[in-house]
Amino acid sequence: MTNPTPTPAPGAVTATLTRIRLNQASHTVRRDLADAVSLHKTVMLLAPDGLGDNPRQKAGLLFRLEEDATDHTPPALLVQSLQPPDLARLPPEYGTAETRDLAPMFQALAPGRRVSYRITANPSAARRVLDGHQPVTNKQGRKIIALYGDDALAWWQRRAQRAGLELASIDTAPVRFARRRKGADDAGEEANPVKSPHHVLTRFDGLATITDPGLLCHALLAGIGRGKPYGAGLLSLAPA
Repeated sequence: MTNPTPTPAPGAVTATLTRIRLNQASHTVRRDLADAVSLHKTVMLLAPDGLGDNPRQKAGLLFRLEEDATDHTPPALLVQSLQPPDLARLPPEYGTAETRDLAPMFQALAPGRRVSYRITANPSAARRVLDGHQPVTNKQGRKIIALYGDDALAWWQRRAQRAGLELASIDTAPVRFARRRKGADDAGEEANPVKSPHHVLTRFDGLATITDPGLLCHALLAGIGRGKPYGAGLLSLAPA
């Protein structure tokens, strides 16, 4: 299946990054922080209507929740999109938002350039399950499993290489992922953290060198790995 996200040459790319500093006094924000499905629905309000199938991909919508909050720094939602979002569609008092054009970042991608990176990703792999002690060979016989520890590190090293990055360092941190319990309504049942392989998130930070700007441009626009509708896959770069 082809990826619907366009990948022009890095110098021709335009995209927008929106940082929303969340208002923790908002009931909607508290609900979204406890419920990944609800958060996904709120983020999708920023995509234009009428995109048909795969609206997230067509809007180039990727996001990451930054929860390193202090008394002076509330949690923030980073949202990347191909076009500037309509922030008026956010729920009332959801937070304060600022946007910036990412075109200069794409224009600066060059082989040998040193960058710092951050990504919250869903390290996972498809594995065959057994039926009568024999591996099931059809597609339905494959199971998605979450990766941890050295396996998660190896996953990120492979994906980074395929994304045009040579990693110089890696720091990792687990990321809380809460999802509404099946059957819970929106009226206030507490979210139930679920350790589903699809929704185990790890944050990777470090330094890297760009090896292929074209591959890196594609990874920045399309995201990396599974779980993109739920806050995984957004790769961020900064000069090192």
